[in-house]
Amino acid sequence: MPIVFNKVERANPQDRTAPKKCYPILKTISQVGQKGVARDIADETTLNPSEAEMALNQLQKVLTRNLLASNSVQLGEWGSFHLTCNGEGSDTREGVTVANIKNLNIRFTPGKALRDALKEAVFVFSEDLVSSR
Repeated sequence: MPIVFNKVERANPQDRTAPKKCYPILKTISQVGQKGVARDIADETTLNPSEAEMALNQLQKVLTRNLLASNSVQLGEWGSFHLTCNGEGSDTREGVTVANIKNLNIRFTPGKALRDALKEAVFVFSEDLVSSR
């Protein structure tokens, strides 16, 4: 299945007087939930859908526990997860406390296998999908 995109016209935020340009913007067609992912895993393994969903639940717990313990979690060549934060600056090192941390972010860094798979991506303009039906 190809990756769907739309064409969107946008102004340059740094120069509002500049002519607008058109950009490709990826479009999400639908969302696959955990049960759907579990069914897909079951279709490709010896697990049944309930076992696959249980494995996904455990992955969530293990991932969360490790991230909250300041660990990075690497899933083979697929990629790794780690935490970053946004915070307020201080004029001195002594002025930096936990109160400066405003929110946590989970970052995913794709590994070689996923990066290689993305190089094979095929794209289709959303209007071409409508006109081909």
